[in-house]
Amino acid sequence: MSVFTTVTAEDLGPFLKRYSIGSLLELKGIAAGITNTNYFVTTTHGRYVLTLFENLAADELPFYVNLMAHLAHHGIAVAAPIANLDDQYVDVLNGRPTLLVQCVPGTVVDEPNATQCAEVGEMLAQMHLAARSYRGQMSNPRGADWWNVTAPQLFDLMDKADAEQLRAELSLQAEHHFDGLPQGVIHADLFRDNVLLNGDHVGGFIDFYYACNDTLLYDLAITLNDWCVTESGDIDSERASALLQGYQAVRTLQADEIAAWPVLLRAAALRFWVSRLYDFHKPAAGEMTFAKDPLHFQRVISAHAERQDFWL
Repeated sequence: MSVFTTVTAEDLGPFLKRYSIGSLLELKGIAAGITNTNYFVTTTHGRYVLTLFENLAADELPFYVNLMAHLAHHGIAVAAPIANLDDQYVDVLNGRPTLLVQCVPGTVVDEPNATQCAEVGEMLAQMHLAARSYRGQMSNPRGADWWNVTAPQLFDLMDKADAEQLRAELSLQAEHHFDGLPQGVIHADLFRDNVLLNGDHVGGFIDFYYACNDTLLYDLAITLNDWCVTESGDIDSERASALLQGYQAVRTLQADEIAAWPVLLRAAALRFWVSRLYDFHKPAAGEMTFAKDPLHFQRVISAHAERQDFWL
């Protein structure tokens, strides 16, 4: 965790009395996550994950938390939130907005196989369909408007050739608009560390705190750019084909989506190239942060630019 709020068993005892999940057996910190503090909580009724939000305020959480509850209600493999005795999902612990969710089965897989990629694609499509009836609205805070404002702050801090490539990529994206493609609620950050796999099956999607309303195909591109990427930034064709086949077994892509696919793959990589560049060059003051390599998604964009086969 990059930011900590300490929770002890003594803190958690009174907190758990506001829930119907039994009494505490074990409290264990989770050494993962960038913006929130997480603990495993084992009680006499089962195992849960406790999240204390370090940056989001309580009034910012309903979109995400209610989305998780909605998806769980429709059978999507997600960590379902637990309501307290006042029928509220969001509570407060040690001065932080706090959420308890069910602990879903599985582990993070760093090197997924084609079968696992197909399962992720299938569940992502099911999630997109299930979210059609969700009434919450959240504009994408890290879409084109954001990267067009953020990237110019970085040009002078970058190698000249890299800055020129970034400018060119921004210009390419400015020529395209995707409002006419199918829209809906997207996860927007479905990397390998946000999916727990139980063998070859999806145990659960987690960490919905970048979820928003945007182009469904953009969500698929974000997912493929992580699940099917190689160390060189190229895409493993077997895994990519499997993920796309899994997705389209549930939701068939339209002709206009297929036409937009190559550019959206680059848009999905651009979003994370810019965010990693910003975290690298302008780290947040007062936080212990681990800046991920921004060059990774630069390589992904370069690989997409050179490809002719996009697996559709």
